[in-house]
Amino acid sequence: MISRIAVMTSGGDSPGMNAAIRAAVRMGDHLGIEVLGVEDGFDGLLNGRITPIAPGQASRVSGIERQGGTVLGTSRSAEFRSEAGLQSALSQLERHGIEALVVIGGEGSLHGAHRLSQCGFPVVLVPASIDNDVGGTAVSIGVDTAVNTALDAIDRLKDTAAAFRRAFIVEVMGRDSGWLALQSGIAAGVDMVLIPEVAFEVETIITRMKAVRASGKSHFVLVTAEGVSPTASDIHHAITRRQDEVGFESRLTILGHIQRGGAPTAFDRLLAARLAARAVEELFHGRLGAVIGFRNMQTVATPLEAAVAEPRAFSEEVYRFAEILAG
Repeated sequence: MISRIAVMTSGGDSPGMNAAIRAAVRMGDHLGIEVLGVEDGFDGLLNGRITPIAPGQASRVSGIERQGGTVLGTSRSAEFRSEAGLQSALSQLERHGIEALVVIGGEGSLHGAHRLSQCGFPVVLVPASIDNDVGGTAVSIGVDTAVNTALDAIDRLKDTAAAFRRAFIVEVMGRDSGWLALQSGIAAGVDMVLIPEVAFEVETIITRMKAVRASGKSHFVLVTAEGVSPTASDIHHAITRRQDEVGFESRLTILGHIQRGGAPTAFDRLLAARLAARAVEELFHGRLGAVIGFRNMQTVATPLEAAVAEPRAFSEEVYRFAEILAG
């Protein structure tokens, strides 16, 4: 039976990571498991930045569930992706007497956890990614908060777009995934949403803008994911060059990392608590090598191999609705 585990956060931070850390520590304390914290993700693991948290010290995480970011710190480690880095990580885990590992993170963290598992080390992943691009779950920790942050910004920009009769191009995060753009765009009732999964031409945007202008609407709001091509900046410049033709003056707003910060919503706190608590229980009972996800309002365990192979979350239905409900 496992009695000594570590918990770490890795990759891009997501609102709710701290709630997951707290839940893992509290569940470990409940089960009599010693819980250690790995600082600064896989980089910290490689360099042995590992300290005890529980049992008996669960008060150290009291109140962190309401905080954004991650108290353990995070990083992206190119070194870990090498064979030498992997072996260094395994050596540190052995040196600190860690019997199993809870990794809280996104797609890159999933692949990192899978590599450790392939070496025979007991590991589970708790999905936390505002891009919602992790296999093994319908929704990741941080998505709800990030959507609400983007929605608040878009709502505010719609007000000023209407006041000045302008077109606003709003770029949200999503290098390879349009989930955040679609959800915030539909919720905000914007005129158009562009995502990396669906190819488009600038001329299509120009045509849509002309149609909106001809309908009598005095402003136009377009939401793009950061990974689209042409980029949001390219689109902005194209509209500016054809301003007289489309009838709108263009403004570009890039929301950037503001979407990662802030206190997590109630949904993200609850999701983080349930997934992380289930993750520690799985390790305690010897059920290893899984993503602990959320589907049909229930926590589920999916083998890491299956989660790695699972296609990215993209819904043709949601995209179709975004097209129909535009404006």
